Amino acid sequence: MTRTDAPTAVALDKRPKARPPRAPRRKRQLGKYLFILPAVLFVIATTVYPLLYNVNLGFYDAPIQKFLGGTVEWVGLQQYGDVLSNPSTWSSLVTSLVYTIATIALMLTIGTALATLFNKTFPGNKLLRSLLFLPYILPSVVAANVWRWMLDGTSGLVNYILMSLHIIDKPVFWLGSPTMAMPAAILATAWTMVPFAMLLIIAGLQNIPGATYEAAQLDGAGPTATFWRITVPLLRPVLSVVGLLGFIYTFKTFDTIFIMTRGGPGDATTVLPILAYNEAFVNFDLGTGATVNTLLLIIPMMLAIFYFRSTRNEG
Repeated sequence: MTRTDAPTAVALDKRPKARPPRAPRRKRQLGKYLFILPAVLFVIATTVYPLLYNVNLGFYDAPIQKFLGGTVEWVGLQQYGDVLSNPSTWSSLVTSLVYTIATIALMLTIGTALATLFNKTFPGNKLLRSLLFLPYILPSVVAANVWRWMLDGTSGLVNYILMSLHIIDKPVFWLGSPTMAMPAAILATAWTMVPFAMLLIIAGLQNIPGATYEAAQLDGAGPTATFWRITVPLLRPVLSVVGLLGFIYTFKTFDTIFIMTRGGPGDATTVLPILAYNEAFVNFDLGTGATVNTLLLIIPMMLAIFYFRSTRNEG
């Protein structure tokens, strides 16, 4: 009896278990989607809808009178042609590229130097790293106002220090000079972005195997050769990502330049976001402002597509 009953018990244990009904499973899956529904609706309301509305508005002749009266006219791509044929657009594009590229170069240079320093162990490392991260977490409006005060021609801290050291003999109106306003805006923007670059580059440095540096030392490579032939090539993916993110952020920066210079003096710091603001809220031509904003979206998108295609080909 025992031998006969044992296989029967095993067979009973191996019987396929009944699957739960499909309806409760679907309810559980629906519950998961309901949890993320508020976030999806928030993104649609604050990002997707304004973006699509802006792109659509660029196809209309929409001065403020027609916009408020609901009599805007469809002009198709004519408005894009008018914007692209306007010399102010190309001047602002060149200014935006100069501002963006110079900011990224300064950000990567200082960020790499600080990351190399803080990748080493020394007393106060974590404290200093935390203090250096403060500019990044400050609201950009606060950071821009701080720099506007420091660079003020009459009561600025920069003039006070330089005159105390006898480097200059009279105050310099940094933000009122066509030649100094753009470097001042670049410095202020890079100051807020260096901590972000430093943090990502430190993570990249920590992923480089220590055996690589030991092998370089055994081969007689000095610190300079080790940095340029080992550290920089191995950091290239991280530097590319930091540069891409920095380009996207800087190219669309509006608040820093608007607070510091309002796009002046003249058009020395009139980047594309400032041009879009002036068209929409100074000249009250909402259609032209929307068209410039769309161009402002296309250029970083093209750069991102090029980056991802190039990295995919490398893989």
